[in-house]
Amino acid sequence: MSITLDGINKYFGQFQALKDISLEIPDGELTGLLGPSGSGKTTLLRIIAGLETAEQGRILFHGKDVTSLHVRERRVGFVFQHYALFRHMTVAQNIAFGLEVLPRKERPGTADIRKQVGELLEMVQLSHLADRFPSQLSGGQKQRIALARALAMKPQILLLDEPFGALDAKVRKDLRRWLRALHDELHFTSVFVTHDQEEALELSDRVVVMSAGKIEQVDNPQALYAQPESRFVFDFLGHVNVFNGTLQGQRLAQGEGWVDMPAPITDEAVQLYLRPHEVRLQDKPAEHANLPLRIESISLIGAEVRLELLPCGWQSEEPWEVGISHVEFNRWQPQRGDRCYAVPDVGHLFDAHQGQPQTLSWIKD
Repeated sequence: MSITLDGINKYFGQFQALKDISLEIPDGELTGLLGPSGSGKTTLLRIIAGLETAEQGRILFHGKDVTSLHVRERRVGFVFQHYALFRHMTVAQNIAFGLEVLPRKERPGTADIRKQVGELLEMVQLSHLADRFPSQLSGGQKQRIALARALAMKPQILLLDEPFGALDAKVRKDLRRWLRALHDELHFTSVFVTHDQEEALELSDRVVVMSAGKIEQVDNPQALYAQPESRFVFDFLGHVNVFNGTLQGQRLAQGEGWVDMPAPITDEAVQLYLRPHEVRLQDKPAEHANLPLRIESISLIGAEVRLELLPCGWQSEEPWEVGISHVEFNRWQPQRGDRCYAVPDVGHLFDAHQGQPQTLSWIKD
């Protein structure tokens, strides 16, 4: 079931929460709405569901205009961040609830409801918990039950509002993997809201990045990370190291820091964006860059060692981050307070007039 949003505008009093949102979500796609708090992503999700109404614009499901349809008529499943399970009902009763309150003409028989609940419990791998109450479940189990309850109504579209936000990191990762597998098996159209960029990039077929009620960029996760179209998207998708300077010939300089540009640059004031994996560290300046840094902290987390660094003789609004391998860490043995130099291999240049960044490379063929 495809979703088309055409010119959606939403106001809360004088505040405009959504600004001319137009978006196509293909049938069977898992789409992530990603953005900071206040970007409008949850409001947009609720408008798709019919829980909110827009002042302007249309919503189409598979080409049919559903803008004026009541939420009950849209056949949409909605999963809330905090589960919204009925505390006085068992797991099985929670899943069956939506079926049992259908109008008599649409309501399945008792035996059919029991069968569907059993199948859903098996699908979410919680058949052994059918007679328990929500208070007896873990957060991950509650979220699976909430999902089973939404699927019980055989929705055309599944909408999830921060579905993993209330869970700890390990459970969140396990549930993401499980939901992706379930989606691939059932092929329903899904839209979920998150402010976690790792979650959006890992789970989505496409990611919609939102800011201040507008869509900044829509793309698949690989393209979104590799080719951000604005400063906001670049800043929001993971840590980025920024060097602000002015051009002196083809040298971008600020204080004692400088980087020679590998391609002609015409603007005077520019920003050089460097992702942590696009920067190397060494004990002396490179031929094309002098970016002295002091090691502020060292974190041995996961597959790499993460160094947080502060500029020496130049300024940056945020500390720099660079990751090195454990092999390199053991060879180098860096200590807090040590001085080193950043060496950019690939960079992304924003000038005062350019919307999209210019990608630069210092790597010689």
